[in-house]
Amino acid sequence: MDSKASAHWEGGLKDGQGKVATESGVLDAGYSFKQRFEGEPGTNPEELIGAAHASCFSMALSMILGEKGYTADAIDTQAKVTLSQSDAGFDISSIHLDVEASVSGADDAAFQEAAETAKANCPVSKVLKADITMSAKLKG
Repeated sequence: MDSKASAHWEGGLKDGQGKVATESGVLDAGYSFKQRFEGEPGTNPEELIGAAHASCFSMALSMILGEKGYTADAIDTQAKVTLSQSDAGFDISSIHLDVEASVSGADDAAFQEAAETAKANCPVSKVLKADITMSAKLKG
């Protein structure tokens, strides 16, 4: 299964602007330096990574709870993605997942174990450690 997203950028870093979209059409949004670093309304790469991580984790947690015989009534996950600047440039230095769930019949130990397993094994958690490949072509 392949999923696609795209980004288009025009202009310089601080005065330019771009558009990010998903193949499904669910996302078609603008992004810019001001949206990423100055709090202007709109999206940015870190927010998109956070949304992907929170949704992937929630689905993985649901699956793992199901394997243990539980069904989640609700799973609410927020991902806080921290972008930090160091001498080497900018880095996504951490992601904190904050999850609250209602799971009938589950005790805290079973829930904590399932949550840790989901955190370690959801595909987005894994991709953040992945080997990233690329092909690049200069048009002109």
